[in-house]
This record gives sequence, C-alpha cells and structure tokens, in this order.
Amino acid sequence: MLSGLLIVLLPLVLGYLVRVRNPRWMAPINHGVNAAIYVILLLMGVSLAGLDDLGGQLSRLGSQALLLFAVISTCNLAALWWLSRRLGLTAGTSAVVAGAPTSKLAAMLGSLSLVAVVVAGVVIGLLLEWLTGSGLFALAEHLAEWVLYALLALIGCQLRNSGMPLRQIVLNRFGLAIALTLAASSLIGGLLAAPLLDLAWNQGLAMAAGFGWYSLSGILIGDQLGPLLGGVAFFNDLARELLAFVLIPLVIRRHAALAIGYGGATSMDFTLPVIQQHGGVACVPVAVVSGFILSLLSPPLILFLLTL
Repeated sequence: MLSGLLIVLLPLVLGYLVRVRNPRWMAPINHGVNAAIYVILLLMGVSLAGLDDLGGQLSRLGSQALLLFAVISTCNLAALWWLSRRLGLTAGTSAVVAGAPTSKLAAMLGSLSLVAVVVAGVVIGLLLEWLTGSGLFALAEHLAEWVLYALLALIGCQLRNSGMPLRQIVLNRFGLAIALTLAASSLIGGLLAAPLLDLAWNQGLAMAAGFGWYSLSGILIGDQLGPLLGGVAFFNDLARELLAFVLIPLVIRRHAALAIGYGGATSMDFTLPVIQQHGGVACVPVAVVSGFILSLLSPPLILFLLTL
C-alpha cells in the first residue's frame, strides 16, 4: 500500500520541484491541468457506465453523496461559526472589487459543466458497451490512471509557482486558522459519516479530505476505491462549491471567516471572485492563503489515508 502511495505522490513531488522562470509557461500548464481534469472525469463517466445495475448504483451514489455532504457541512458550518466569533475578522468596506466577475450564475455554470462531462462519459460508455462489449471499461480505468499521474505533476508545478511564499502563509494567522478549522471539522464529519455509509474509518476520512477540491478528490478516490465512491466524493465537494456561491454573499459581512472557510480549497480560485465582490480586498489574502493551504494538504492526505 505504501508503494502505491509513493507511486502516486511521486509525480506531485516532481512537479513541485519544477520552478518556472518564464511566466508565459504557466498558461499552457494551467490549460494542461484543465484538460487533464476533463479527460479524467470523462473516463470516470465511462467507468461508471460499466457498473452492474447502473440505475441502482447511481441512485446509491446520489443518496451517499447527499448524506456525506450533509454531515460534513454541518460540522464545517458549526466549527467556522465558532471560529468567526473569535477571530474578529471583518469584511472590507468596499463591496465590489474592480475586475471581479459579478455573475454567480456564470461561476456555477462553470462548475456544472464538469457534471456534464461525467454524464457525457456515462453515455459514451453505454454506447461503447453496446457496440464493442465491456472490454473498454478496463482500458478507460488504465488510461485514467496515467492521465492522473500527469495531472498531479502539473498540479505540483502550479502550487510551486503560485507566487505564495511560505513566509506569507505562516504569518497570515487568519488564513491559517480558517484552513485548519475547515480541515479538522471536515475530517470529523468524514469520521462520523463513515459508519452511515458502510465505509472503513480511513475511507470516510479520505472522502472528507477533498476540502471542496471536487475535480481532484473524485479522481483520487475513484482511482483507489472505484468509480462509485469517486462519484460520491466528486458530488460531495461539488455541492460544497455550489452552496458556497449562495452562502458567501449572505454571511460574509457578519461572519467573514465562515464565508471564506466554507469555500475550502476553492477560496483561492473558483469562489475567490465572489469573496472579492462581497467581502472587499481585505478578505482576498486571507482567502488565498486558506485555499492554498487546503490545496497543498488535500492530495497527500487523501492518498495517505487510503493506505491505512
């Protein structure tokens, strides 16, 4: 099991060691990450199509994802509400930041497009099964594994060259406190949900360790535990982001730590424009630091927990 962890972590570490000196190279790296995510989610859909009793399995996927989401979110919101009352972090006075997208619908549609890719994969898988038989399902899983290695290397490179110095992370006590609270409460939620989902304790923890990074958590869980649980992890973390888009504008003025923290790893990218728009510039560095810490912590933690 440990050898499997090292094999998967190796591309992430190697990617992190790469220092990109020319900023222009970051654009193709970012495009490569996005492309790899879409490819793997498409292949995940193809693998889902190969499950026996597909309708029943998809129904189980939905109910398990909803249960996991409810338990983890309850723990997150309670812990972040407690933290927000003690941190004293307040949103800025400016409600709108220049250049920040103002359409939450556009951001949500971007997230839902990934769901469409998974659905497209299921349809393609069913068509391929009808035309050629089930042999391509094993090929899809094998191909997804190799694309995953490439994705982890690119993500490691992204994290290394994100412009976030270690000193800046350590000194931002707000971002650090929010990230640790979100991570701890998520893991507590995963541990509580594990027996309800008939999972081993370490599997429940791993399912909760995506911290909102749905595109990666679903891929890593699916690679180790199969496409069904990969789908559960994906939809659990996707639901977090969709709720964050609605929650942030409502609570960031009174409970900034709760609004920033609930976005999880996405607070440094996908939900950051909403945080900027409704919380002002004062919330931006806190959100970026919190999201960065959770993004750095999530992949190795998921992989480590699955080896226990």
